[in-house]
Amino acid sequence: MTVLEQDNLTIIRQTKGGILNLPFVDVKNEILGKEYELSLVFPHKKNSIELHQIWKKKESPVNTLSFPLDKNSGEIILTLSQARKEAPKYGHRYREHVLFLFIHSCLHLKGMTHGAKMEKYERQLYLKFSKAL
Repeated sequence: MTVLEQDNLTIIRQTKGGILNLPFVDVKNEILGKEYELSLVFPHKKNSIELHQIWKKKESPVNTLSFPLDKNSGEIILTLSQARKEAPKYGHRYREHVLFLFIHSCLHLKGMTHGAKMEKYERQLYLKFSKAL
């Protein structure tokens, strides 16, 4: 397991490998604010399937889930193997898709729901933060 803590963001990778070098802190701060306490967990595939069964009644690995804990904290579960598998479907490379899913999840924690307004904001943020990739 790999853990990284920085600026009210804790990233936990339960699978093999290191933490992806993506602008997680910058995205979190822009969407949720610097004071927001966020945990980002990259689970094992088995844990991902269990969470998807519990929360969405689906039998596959989840791509991402967002859990607001209170007004100023939350947790994101993001399955890297699922992101890798579905990236081509969205015309993304793997790292781009992980970034997109993280943005999507942060917007949910901000209180946004699926729809045109959320999609517009996702695109704007994705274009801004993916330039560095």
